[in-house]
Amino acid sequence: MMRVASRGGIDRQLVWAVLALTTFGVLMVYSAGQTDVPSVARGAWTRQLGWAAIGIVGAAIVFRMNFRILEWAAPGLYAFSLLLLVLTLLVGTGAGSAASSKSWLSIGGIRIGQPVELAKIATILLLARYLSSLRDPPTSLRQLVTPGLIAGVPFLLVMRQPDLGSAIVFVGILFAMLYWAGVAPRLLLLLASPAVSLLLAASPSWWVAWMLLLFLLLVLWRSYVAEGVLIYVVNSAMGVVAIVVWNRLKDYQRQRLITFLNPESDPIHAGYQAIQSKVAIGSGGLFGNGFLNGPQKRLAFLPEQYTDFIFAVVGEELGFAGVLVALALFLWLFFTLLRIARRATDPFSSLVVFGVLGLFFTHLFENIGMTINVMPITGIPLPFFSYGGSFLLAASLSIGLALRVAWDSRLSGYADG
Repeated sequence: MMRVASRGGIDRQLVWAVLALTTFGVLMVYSAGQTDVPSVARGAWTRQLGWAAIGIVGAAIVFRMNFRILEWAAPGLYAFSLLLLVLTLLVGTGAGSAASSKSWLSIGGIRIGQPVELAKIATILLLARYLSSLRDPPTSLRQLVTPGLIAGVPFLLVMRQPDLGSAIVFVGILFAMLYWAGVAPRLLLLLASPAVSLLLAASPSWWVAWMLLLFLLLVLWRSYVAEGVLIYVVNSAMGVVAIVVWNRLKDYQRQRLITFLNPESDPIHAGYQAIQSKVAIGSGGLFGNGFLNGPQKRLAFLPEQYTDFIFAVVGEELGFAGVLVALALFLWLFFTLLRIARRATDPFSSLVVFGVLGLFFTHLFENIGMTINVMPITGIPLPFFSYGGSFLLAASLSIGLALRVAWDSRLSGYADG
């Protein structure tokens, strides 16, 4: 014990990685506010610093919590987060680029936060509790029903807001934690197959090719007959569901999907964001136009430049070199979280940390993907970069969880040594 106290059990690599990302992010939020025309982004960096300070306090509080208490409280936290999501659907409001959605809770006209961020953490905790309680990893789709429901309920509630970007995060968390729990990759592919069928249904030739491939995979993997038939029937039904879903989409949602495939089809309205983002990143070249000097940003051509599209500001002002630095910092964070998950003292703690990794990775993949137009625009924040108090606080709490796991594993390691 004395050895731990003298050396300290804080994982310094994780702290430095997060500090580097947060500093980089605040600098880019500051730059996003330096425009030649009036912009709501001006001064956002000071508020982001304030949220970062609150996040440090929050991370410190979580760090001091006993993980056994968190494991015990996971169902209650999950139920409370679902209650907030339901309340958001009833009385929630929109904000910014998502003014038409119901994603914020407000009191007296003052927005107090987005419950979906709490729901992400609560879902990680409950999934970790359930998966760590299993004697063996799930080996059939039937055994994946419970974890699917744990992630599926908040997914559906968030889709009702509608907030596609945040809803997808629950899917990313689920698949990451199932993989870390030992579920076979082929079973994960079968679980994801209906979503693949739904996406490919837009192209009859691709959908037919996928259905043939799926049939061959089911035969080669010798799936249970009932399971195999169910999977194939559900995938076949996705062709019909795609038509129903398309007809139920609102006009702006349809237009977003159309312009994702071809932004030039509506360059002034729905395709504007994607086009301006690609122009900004492309103009950066190898070393960029210089910090504070991005022309698309300065003239406010780049929409949501301090929130959803802040990565485009990085590319425009710091170029390919700056993008590589940002991605290298994220890789540093991910590998650090992976190391902590591997060295955790128990399955629950390990799964929690890997769930946090899955959360951050999904946000990163979605945000950068929509910035370079390989993913639909969903309005998802870039961790530690995009301006926003709710997500920065949630990210900080998640880091507090990982720091606690790292502390416990080092404490155990020193004690054993």
